[in-house]
Amino acid sequence: MTKRLNIALLPGDGIGPEVMAVAEHALTLLIDRFQLPLTYTSFPWPSHAWHQQHGHMMPEDGVKQLRSFDAIILGALGDPGPLDAPDRFVLPDSISLSPLLALRKQLDLWACERPARWQPGAPQYLSDPRANDVDMLVIRENSEGEYSNQGGRLRAGTPHEVATQVEVFTASATERLIRHAFERARQRAKQRPIPRHFKDEKSAQVCLITKRNAQPFWGDLYTETFLRLAREYPDVDTHHELVDAACMKFVQCPWRFDVVVASNLHGDILTDLAAVLCGGPGLAPSANLNPEDGSIPALFEPVHGSAPDIAGKNLADPRATLLSLAMTLEWLAHHHPALGNAAQHLHDTVNVDLAKEGDTSPQHRQEKGTLETGQRLYALLAQ
Repeated sequence: MTKRLNIALLPGDGIGPEVMAVAEHALTLLIDRFQLPLTYTSFPWPSHAWHQQHGHMMPEDGVKQLRSFDAIILGALGDPGPLDAPDRFVLPDSISLSPLLALRKQLDLWACERPARWQPGAPQYLSDPRANDVDMLVIRENSEGEYSNQGGRLRAGTPHEVATQVEVFTASATERLIRHAFERARQRAKQRPIPRHFKDEKSAQVCLITKRNAQPFWGDLYTETFLRLAREYPDVDTHHELVDAACMKFVQCPWRFDVVVASNLHGDILTDLAAVLCGGPGLAPSANLNPEDGSIPALFEPVHGSAPDIAGKNLADPRATLLSLAMTLEWLAHHHPALGNAAQHLHDTVNVDLAKEGDTSPQHRQEKGTLETGQRLYALLAQ
């Protein structure tokens, strides 16, 4: 008998509830069309509204509650907006974003995967036609590094204040992350209908990102681990970039990258840049995973934040959330083939909609509001 799966939906703040409403409706259509062995539960936390009522972003046992689900989808956390509401209840980022860090760390979701692939019809900010071939996967360390939350403030609020922010890197976390990057590079090479070619005609590549010239301790740990593991993957091309040079080359020649592996902070920054190369954060999904333990619920979310400047204005693009939903279904597909079929259908539907958006002829112009985009996609999903 097929196991019945349950997904937790966390709309969150700002545009989160708007884009999650579209994803929820799409999910119900997919459940019905593909007879998915799937249910979902929506939670009012974590959110500013929950904090305003209860004094914290989510219940004390919030992570424990979510651990019982098979996957989690988050809309957004941060300033709830809109910015023209001066009396809105706003919390410091250290509070409003803390549930996301808690979920990543307490569930040990140590790999954050953020694909960046340009699709026809998406905005194109680079004039070089080779930018149409951008297809990279940035794998970001998700459990330690610069976001370890170690440090403090001494003599706070005085002219002699000292603030420390300590980065923590371990050999075990470094090795599992880099090994995962090599494995994903191999998987991607096998899945491509048209092979890519890197140095020495290798069909896969991993690029390591550090700042080892200025941060040598963890930079050398990453580099030495990378070089050691690379010997186990002779079929995978390798190279290294300093993070500032990587930012430059993401703009100059992003089509040269395949799998990129980076620390928590560097991966965070680079994936925002990669998202813009592929049309913007409104089209960028992500997954927070524990590739070694399938019993832990993975967390999926759009790359964008709560976007308080457009919250409540029907302007947010819901397709990053829909693509995150597609990644969720794909992650769960080993439970039942219908989940994989639904994931592919949702991917294809978003791509079809994007292609139509790229056609600017009067008869094919599309409304770009959140609700309007949702209505178009619902109709396409039903076809």
